[in-house]
Amino acid sequence: MTAIICGIQSTKLLPDEITLLKHPLVCGIILFKRNFENYAQLKSLVQDIKSRFGEDFLITVDQEGGKVRRFDLPFSRLPPLLEIGKTYSHNQDLAKSFAHSHAWLMASELLSINIDMSFAPVLDIDNNSNVIGDRAFSDNPKIVIELANYYCTAMHDAGMKTTAKHFPGHGTVVADSHFDLPIDDRSFDEIEQLDLQPFITLIRNQQIDAVMMSHVIYPQACKDAAGYSKFWCQDVLRDKYGFEGVIISDDLGMKAADCVGDAHARYQACINSGCDIALACTMELSQELLKKLPTNTPKRRFPQLIGKSTLSKSSDFWQNSTWQSVRKGMVAIQAKTYNQKKEQA
Repeated sequence: MTAIICGIQSTKLLPDEITLLKHPLVCGIILFKRNFENYAQLKSLVQDIKSRFGEDFLITVDQEGGKVRRFDLPFSRLPPLLEIGKTYSHNQDLAKSFAHSHAWLMASELLSINIDMSFAPVLDIDNNSNVIGDRAFSDNPKIVIELANYYCTAMHDAGMKTTAKHFPGHGTVVADSHFDLPIDDRSFDEIEQLDLQPFITLIRNQQIDAVMMSHVIYPQACKDAAGYSKFWCQDVLRDKYGFEGVIISDDLGMKAADCVGDAHARYQACINSGCDIALACTMELSQELLKKLPTNTPKRRFPQLIGKSTLSKSSDFWQNSTWQSVRKGMVAIQAKTYNQKKEQA
């Protein structure tokens, strides 16, 4: 059966949450701003989760940078990926260094306190989407491919697995799937020639460990939303492109996700499509979903996605000389980029 990653309510585990998270189908937790008060609190929360549910219990987050950044200082206030793409337009080598530093800092900081994964990088094309926008590297798939390759390499260097999102591409549909059901009326060939190119290339380059599906319907290819679609998850992603990693749904609590019905209908659709993990990002949704699911099922775990920090955990990440060097380098890159933009204005 499809495993589940749950959201929790606050800055510490509550008794009813502890009971719920013991369900054998729950393989991990996703954290949000509501779960972060400060560094010490977050570190304590992560330690509590790992001690209760095991080192192979995934702790995840969306720490992309820009507007999608769940944890504030002392974690780096990383810029959105589009800033890296803009740098590429006037200095390609600087942009590659920018991508590597951005990814390494993001991954190293999280891994240093045993947060396993940030669902990154975004491989969508910046093509008028209300929800993607500056979360994407560029509107040019060739630039997305080149920068994402550097980004994924840096995540791997830091010890974190990569998650490409949002397959097969959310960047060319305007509507935001958090609030609407986006419909993309293009043909499969049009989607493959644009949005799918970064996914295809990075899968072939063995840079992608997990793929997150979009809650978008592409009716010329399939009547089902991508995350609920055997066509997209199995026929295309697995069979055509040879992806052997973990397939993850986007949040089942999004407005677009309810196109098939209630929580159980959404979860069943994930099973039918072949998603390995479904995201239930609120405790309310998790409770609704899990109360009817059998508890006599084998425990689901994904040890291949557990992070392995390359930084020593004996001190805080900002005290590490490698982190200090990379952080200083990225600040210098941002300053140089700013000055070059100013000169060109």
